[in-house]
Amino acid sequence: MSRALAGWLVACYAFLYAPIGFLIVFSFNDGRMVTVWSGASMRWYVALAHDQALIDATLLSLRIAAVSATLAALVGTLAGYALARFGRFRGRGALEAALAAPLVLPEVITGLSMLLLFVVLEQLVGWPAGRGATTVTLAHASVSVAYVTMVVRARLAGSFTTLEEAAMDLYAPPWQAFAFITLPLMVPALAAGWLLSFTLSMDDVVVASFTSGPGASTLPMVVFSATRLGVTPEIYALATVIVTVVAAGLCALSLVRRHAA
Repeated sequence: MSRALAGWLVACYAFLYAPIGFLIVFSFNDGRMVTVWSGASMRWYVALAHDQALIDATLLSLRIAAVSATLAALVGTLAGYALARFGRFRGRGALEAALAAPLVLPEVITGLSMLLLFVVLEQLVGWPAGRGATTVTLAHASVSVAYVTMVVRARLAGSFTTLEEAAMDLYAPPWQAFAFITLPLMVPALAAGWLLSFTLSMDDVVVASFTSGPGASTLPMVVFSATRLGVTPEIYALATVIVTVVAAGLCALSLVRRHAA
């Protein structure tokens, strides 16, 4: 590798990760100014541990993300399996178009359409009674279904059919071939789709802003509101905790894969 290429790579990685390093360092700043170092302190981590609004928002976001990811995994698995295995059927084009829409539409359009849907449903049938955690969960699940479907469909496309056919040639009924052959082979795709849906839900601001109500502010919404009033090192401390948790998860995954290999 030439020095010029090495220098370019270092510059690119520095551009990507130097701001994160800056954020971590200033999360230990004693003063409120995020650009002036006033001495090392754990002050903002203590404040973060006692910030009930952020704690409640975090717990709410985790709950919404887990439920919406589970719903998306269930529906997306069925849709992906149908698209990969059933060939041509009536309504296939409409299904594919509906699943592709969340992937290409701007989030503001998706959020606005979900808001209008919930308003019309409330007027027609009385449900949902206002916006809150339930509407955010359903909106996130609706968006994430498309991602799960794509992952499952890609996993099933052109694969595993020979194993299924071999099992049925050995007199296994279709449900048994699916339960003992197809489903175990789909587990990596299901796990990937669930984790992707969970991450998208935890990261979302736009759709949640349209579909949430009083008392149902997710963590990204709370952080976004706090940054509009001026960033404090407490937000840096929160970001550092998130980076640490994600890094620990990646390291644990790397160790597991290394031992498995």
